[in-house]
Amino acid sequence: MARGPKRPAKRVVVSESGMFTDEKMNNIKGLQRGPDFVATPCGCTSRRFGDSTGILKVFTSGLFLITCNCSPQCQQGRMTPEEFEKHSMREGLRKWKSNIWVIKDDEKIPLWKTGILKYYKHASNVNNRACRTRRKRNFHRDEFITCSKCKKDRRFRLRTKEECRIYHDALANKRWKCVDGPYDRITCEDAEERATRKIVRGCPRTATCKGCTSCVCFGCIRCRFWDCRCRTCVDFMQNAEP
Repeated sequence: MARGPKRPAKRVVVSESGMFTDEKMNNIKGLQRGPDFVATPCGCTSRRFGDSTGILKVFTSGLFLITCNCSPQCQQGRMTPEEFEKHSMREGLRKWKSNIWVIKDDEKIPLWKTGILKYYKHASNVNNRACRTRRKRNFHRDEFITCSKCKKDRRFRLRTKEECRIYHDALANKRWKCVDGPYDRITCEDAEERATRKIVRGCPRTATCKGCTSCVCFGCIRCRFWDCRCRTCVDFMQNAEP
């Protein structure tokens, strides 16, 4: 069967004055052009914590990186848009193309309305070594619950939605005991994990991570549930965007 002509490859338009030469880029506040990139102030808003701001740098390769400047103490450095969205503690579903904004005509305009996304190339962002291992956003590190009887900490894995629900229900049970454990049959007589082992909680970035944007989740459709009436799930579902 004859095939039609191949579609032309996506190309970033670059002129002598730099990128973003089309009219949609007009009036973006703070837009700066370099030899192989453009940069503009950006931000992401949390209903609870307010605005987190940063500098979005878009390279001619299609790579998007954000340098956070939410506070002088912030040490996150350059992040992917997904990481910046999570770092800002933005509630609701993860839609960085809608949740991250720039200033245009003195208004906050989401990225998808600005024309900036025409320069985004998924392959460039995935293949970038600096952020390839950090793109696994929907990851939940292992958590521990203390037995109400023996006071020993027991590990819970949160790799699937079912495991997240088991942990969620166990956490709500103030009288949870070892015999209620979801995995291998354990009792209060079984030894507790060593402290050195507890440090390893499954973060994809580093084995001894103490909590980062890759393994700490503040709420998502995997660990929040429509049929649960606890305040945590109800608040998340009411605030989540469709």
